[in-house]
Amino acid sequence: MNRLAQETSPYLLQHADNPVDWWPWGEEAFAEARHRDVPVLLSVGYSTCHWCHVMAHESFEDEATAEFMNAHFVNIKVDREERPDVDGIYMTATQLMTGQGGWPMTVFLTPNGEPFYAGTYFPPEDRYGMPGFRRLLASVAHAWREDRDKLAGNAQALSEHVREASRPRAAVGDLPPDFLNRGVENLRRVYDADLGGFGRAPKFPAPTTLDFLLTRPEGRDMALHTLRRMGRGGIYDQLGGGFHRYSVDERWLVPHFEKMLYDNAQLTRTLLRAYQYTGDEAFARLARETLTYLEREMLSQTGGFYSAQDADTQGVEGLTFTWTPGEIREVLGEGPDSDLVLRIYGVTEEGNFLDPHRPEYGRRNVLHVPTPVADLARDLGESVEALTARLDAARARLLAVREQRPQPGTDDKVLTSWNGLALEAFADAGRVLGETHFLEIARRNADFVRNHLRLPDGTLRHTFKNGEARVEGLLEDHALYGLGLVALYQAGGDLAHLEWARELWGVVHRDFWDEEAGLFRSTGGRAETLLTRQAQGFDSAILSDNAAAALLGLWVGRYFGDEEAERLARATVRTYQSDMLAAAGGFGGLWQAAAFLESPHVEVALIGMPEERAPLERVLARFPLPFAALAPAERGEGLPVLEGRPGGGTAYVCVGHACDLPTRDPEVLAGQLGRL
Repeated sequence: MNRLAQETSPYLLQHADNPVDWWPWGEEAFAEARHRDVPVLLSVGYSTCHWCHVMAHESFEDEATAEFMNAHFVNIKVDREERPDVDGIYMTATQLMTGQGGWPMTVFLTPNGEPFYAGTYFPPEDRYGMPGFRRLLASVAHAWREDRDKLAGNAQALSEHVREASRPRAAVGDLPPDFLNRGVENLRRVYDADLGGFGRAPKFPAPTTLDFLLTRPEGRDMALHTLRRMGRGGIYDQLGGGFHRYSVDERWLVPHFEKMLYDNAQLTRTLLRAYQYTGDEAFARLARETLTYLEREMLSQTGGFYSAQDADTQGVEGLTFTWTPGEIREVLGEGPDSDLVLRIYGVTEEGNFLDPHRPEYGRRNVLHVPTPVADLARDLGESVEALTARLDAARARLLAVREQRPQPGTDDKVLTSWNGLALEAFADAGRVLGETHFLEIARRNADFVRNHLRLPDGTLRHTFKNGEARVEGLLEDHALYGLGLVALYQAGGDLAHLEWARELWGVVHRDFWDEEAGLFRSTGGRAETLLTRQAQGFDSAILSDNAAAALLGLWVGRYFGDEEAERLARATVRTYQSDMLAAAGGFGGLWQAAAFLESPHVEVALIGMPEERAPLERVLARFPLPFAALAPAERGEGLPVLEGRPGGGTAYVCVGHACDLPTRDPEVLAGQLGRL
């Protein structure tokens, strides 16, 4: 056992039995490197990363490789999900050096933490056009002994480039009047009008971009078509619900099979918005099934959501999720049920998937829906309802058998930021679908975070595992959890949740705002000193922390009349506006903030006891109002929009501080909302 045995991160614990003498990130490791006068080998990954597992098996479990690493380096292992601040800095260095990034990430550092060589996955021997890891280790060790000055110069230069990358360009002025339209036009240029999505393979879900497009009538078609194609593809788990990480092809057919909390939480919210805009029950079904998956497999008994599930089962990618025709017939028997499933899900003897690393498992099938169920029902002369009922019964039988197979591993650490995304999804589902069960899960999550991850000074910790909260909270934790609390207030009407969101905004403003740069820093001023304090505007797999902070500031501004909060949000969008136009697909979160800034000031207050509000809330749930300050309350107090207004089940719809007549009639309310 090495030093990682004392950690709580599942990823670090996966490496606790390696012969490599791993250190966790910390000053002690760098002090050891200075003492021994050797470079640091930094390896960054996460527990559900397929190629991280491959490199671990090929290199970190190899005795000879480990012996060389231990002799010539201090070796540090980092979980990118536990330390996104560390990962972000050295990923920037890797991208600057190689033009690309990814995990596992391998970076060689001086004992002062300055990077001088970087890459991602390295095979043990030369192949794939990459140097072998063993040869690379020997080359770096030799250069450290024989050409130290050159390496030090490279490290200083690269470190300065990393620092420069964290200094965004100054704002160029107010947003132009056609700013939002230009964003939509730029996205349409890379849109796949046939298959949905943006760009070529691999295709990622891009929920933040889809959320922005749903708010724009001229771009909504792109979002809706993409969601429909994804919902029919193999990227969606057709039996168990939930979305896999991304599609390796353009057709959304063959996924990379890991499932992440953040993808499923964000896509649920996107699907709920699509359902509101269209009334298409297919979107509601996908959202409901995705949340059911999260509840079944990713929700802890204490109310926190786990982070991710692995792509591999027993070293074989997708083994749990893929099928052969024979396996389906074994479950459903020979006859019409099997024939129906094979046809609907495109299952053939030839298959559509083969794990290239484990070809002995043969070709298998990723379930997908090549023909819409409505079209197939017409071809078969059945009603859609009857065909769907037959299919649902068969799916339940197949899922029950699948659950008896070996299952992929689950990373059971709880991340505050990603739980904020899940909180928002479950709260929105409780409100939009009218299902109180989802709302109760959201409330339990808020109680969990308050009790286990909130410190007495109001700040949050980043991660929770084995009863221990660790790592000082980042901007993403405070901003994303604050957004989740806004959604929970809108769904449940407990003003304490909105007040907590306002408290988190106070932390965001105090600890992360950089007035000179006109943006938010990813780490607080009290955080560990790294090469630089980064600022993130580009969405990675989740809403960027600057976008989340801007959106939270806008909600605080709308609910509490906080003009300073809105000023900071506007300044952030102005700072990034050139980048947003240059790469529209990477800034969906900030495009949402820009759309929020340009939206009318809409407030909808529903005042009365829950049973009195219920008929009005059912009407309100039908309308997509992404930037409206929804204010359910028992009494007319606590917020400017509520003050002094009678209750008893009364709705108040206001635009720009001019209000329609109050009403208790759901049909009248529907008419008022329809004019917004």
